[in-house]
Amino acid sequence: MNKQALRNFFPAIMVFLVLNSGFLAVMRKLEEWGVDYTVLVVGNLLVFGISFLSYWMAVKGLTTKNTHAFFRWVYGSVMIKLFLLAGVAFVYIMMNKEEVNKPALFFCMGLYVVYTFIEVSALMKVNKQKSNA
Repeated sequence: MNKQALRNFFPAIMVFLVLNSGFLAVMRKLEEWGVDYTVLVVGNLLVFGISFLSYWMAVKGLTTKNTHAFFRWVYGSVMIKLFLLAGVAFVYIMMNKEEVNKPALFFCMGLYVVYTFIEVSALMKVNKQKSNA
């Protein structure tokens, strides 16, 4: 991945750092509200990491000249993101059947939307910068 593509993903890195430090800073208040901050921190880490992997795969697909390779990379990035995060959520729910922290889980779903929005906007910038687009 080139430096410009990585620079386009910088807002997601900032969101990740701000949110994780914020979760740790207000962990006592989150506990008072009934939100498990460890689920938030680990969820943010997972959603960010998988979003970065998905972004890397999509950038790889955008830079290839082969149309079939483009579709493989882009669809692969979407599928990996969807199935990995759904799998992690399923495992969490199955392991903590009675003690699932729903507010934290719904907040992680919101993080998925935020990181997806940032990822798509960064990919649109990468696509605009392509010389053969």
